[in-house]
Amino acid sequence: MKAGIYTFVNPYSYLKIRNYARVDKIDSIMVDGIVAVIIFKLLGFKCKRQSFDMTSLAPMVFKWASEENKKIALIGAQIGVAEKAAQFFIGQYPAANFTYIRDGYFKNDAEFSECARYLSAHVKPDIVIVGMGAPLQEEFLVELKSLGWQGLGFTCGGFLHQTACKGIKYYPDTINKLNLRWVYRMYDEPKLIKRYVFDYPKFFFFVVYDLLKKK
Repeated sequence: MKAGIYTFVNPYSYLKIRNYARVDKIDSIMVDGIVAVIIFKLLGFKCKRQSFDMTSLAPMVFKWASEENKKIALIGAQIGVAEKAAQFFIGQYPAANFTYIRDGYFKNDAEFSECARYLSAHVKPDIVIVGMGAPLQEEFLVELKSLGWQGLGFTCGGFLHQTACKGIKYYPDTINKLNLRWVYRMYDEPKLIKRYVFDYPKFFFFVVYDLLKKK
């Protein structure tokens, strides 16, 4: 797999990173969420749904990392969540080498930057997976890259939290097959209903606005 920083936008996270100052430092931005895929296709873009979770890229990355003995760092969610998620990953991929795990809450900017420096200078992971919400997760990977780290970085949103709560298989098979993951997330986390109801229409408006502005 090619080294670089990879992030994924859904209708919610697009609104968060559309004005992110260092977005040009991200090597690839992929589309997460079937609704976002449909909207981008309607606007003339060729894309498919990709996400860092067990329904998309995560199994391929963990399998490759296990086979090649790559060092993996997990950063994100509340205290103890990333550690719990890692146990599920290790259960599925026993050879996976998780060399650094911590929560995604930092006391201040100095601690945030110090963590990035420590990873770059001492841990030197081959793969860094960050779930802190946009744009903090993107900023962490960009900060790592600016320090000279040349590994493979992925943002993962709420993936660590979902795995810690439900295990490797978060979405039921039928839900996943019918691309109704967004419905299941509202059922599983009702607090997200507001996000889907209000942010999805805003997403369509701002995507069109941003495209017209660039033209």
